[in-house]
Amino acid sequence: MEKVLELLADGGFHSGEALGRALGISRAAIWKKLKMLETLGLQIDSVKGRGYRLHPGVELLDSEPILNALAPSVRESVVVHTCLKTASTNDLVREIPVANPLIKGVCLAEYQTSGRGRRGRAWDNPFGSTISMSVRWFYSAGMASLEGLSLAVGLAVLKALERSGGGDLKLKWPNDLLWNSPDGFQKLSGILLEVHGDPTGDCEVIIGIGVNIALSQQQIKSISQPAVDMQRVCGTTVSRNQVVSELINELCRTLDIFSQQGFSHFKDQWEHYDAFAGQEVVLDASGKTVSGVASGVNGHGGLLLQTREGMMTFNGGEVSLKAATPTKSKSS
Repeated sequence: MEKVLELLADGGFHSGEALGRALGISRAAIWKKLKMLETLGLQIDSVKGRGYRLHPGVELLDSEPILNALAPSVRESVVVHTCLKTASTNDLVREIPVANPLIKGVCLAEYQTSGRGRRGRAWDNPFGSTISMSVRWFYSAGMASLEGLSLAVGLAVLKALERSGGGDLKLKWPNDLLWNSPDGFQKLSGILLEVHGDPTGDCEVIIGIGVNIALSQQQIKSISQPAVDMQRVCGTTVSRNQVVSELINELCRTLDIFSQQGFSHFKDQWEHYDAFAGQEVVLDASGKTVSGVASGVNGHGGLLLQTREGMMTFNGGEVSLKAATPTKSKSS
């Protein structure tokens, strides 16, 4: 499928005969591969007498323009790998060879069969409509000093999307990015961190980032919570490759600062974008619900919640936060 897709990437029409000749296979085999691409959600236009083409507006991920748009210092510190299909970029990124632990591996996939989100949820990524990216980062100060990293990464993603044209973006503790639309908050991006290694020594951090770029109305409706994509946020076509470059640039800068100063450097910036600052919220921590007023975060990224019993602090993990449902006033 990958080779057929490469030939169609120029956006022009290609006859089944020409595709078969280029790949050394029959027209029937080409037809089967095109149907397989369609099952992944990729739209292929077929016009009698002209052949097949990718539907206009489909931009495939390409490591060359991504690398060309990186800052020179960042370009020297990453290895970028793109693929058509994988089970999970969080798994595949661990297989990317790097010259030394200072190099960050970056993996991008057009489609994931088993993409993972927080709390065991699946991350849906229709072909060519999202960014599914994972970054592998080696860290030597131990897992115990990674508190607040997911919040710092969320801030990096927000800054990258702002530079890509996004506005009215907010952060939901611990690691969701929302668009403050006229109809309320809608999810634009999610983050998942997986850490392996020594609590006080060398460890490996896998940072999974999902961003909605150009979803159909049907795809938006199929998501289990209010959602949005970058094209709706920006009101115009958005380049996936350009967004990826911005994400890598900002994330690498953020990780370098975090390794030296921890989350405390990012605390005030994160609170500036806090979606629920000063609002009544309900927190679900492993089945136990706690209500209070969201009061920012501490220097380690823990959520501060003002409750009737006083100020409480909650750290990441199996924790979910949402706005409290307004109480209806009784009519007099």
